[in-house]
Amino acid sequence: MVDKYICSFCGEPLEPGTGKMFVRKDGTVYYFCSTKCQNNYRLGRVPRRVEWTAAGRKARGKE
Repeated sequence: MVDKYICSFCGEPLEPGTGKMFVRKDGTVYYFCSTKCQNNYRLGRVPRRVEWTAAGRKARGKE
């Protein structure tokens, strides 16, 4: 069975065989669906403050 992952930044589900896995030195695992999500994470942006993420839509009351 193929594991299903959720993007650590935007909250979208990843298709099997796609995306990137990033592991920090402390062992924390992050999954990214695209370089857009990866670069926003690297810049230190908070998903709640970005409009197009699931957390951002929830924070604004859209979902």
